[in-house]
Amino acid sequence: MIFVDTCILIDYSRDKIKIEEQDFENYYINSIVQLEFLRGALNKRELKKLNKILTKCKILDIDQDIMNLSVELINEYGLSHDMGVYDSIIASTCMVYDLPLWSYNKKDFRFLDIELV
Repeated sequence: MIFVDTCILIDYSRDKIKIEEQDFENYYINSIVQLEFLRGALNKRELKKLNKILTKCKILDIDQDIMNLSVELINEYGLSHDMGVYDSIIASTCMVYDLPLWSYNKKDFRFLDIELV
């Protein structure tokens, strides 16, 4: 099981990387990734395509434990590492669910106790 960052879904939607259909059974996202991904749509046709891709992923709930940990991460790394709100929620989701993170933006997460793929 792997948490998939928005950048991976973007590259998949642009045919820059190949992901086998059966692999999506092990790919998880949260509503932050879902929103970031959909926000990139340029028109209704593309929005429909992006929504179709999202149906392949399993969406994890963002609960109060994740939000509390996100606040801790912002307090700890917001100033020193310029950690953003969305990245803190993505990181917290990975930490709470104990999932590795597949991302190209390793600099945004390398200082955390998260396995980066």
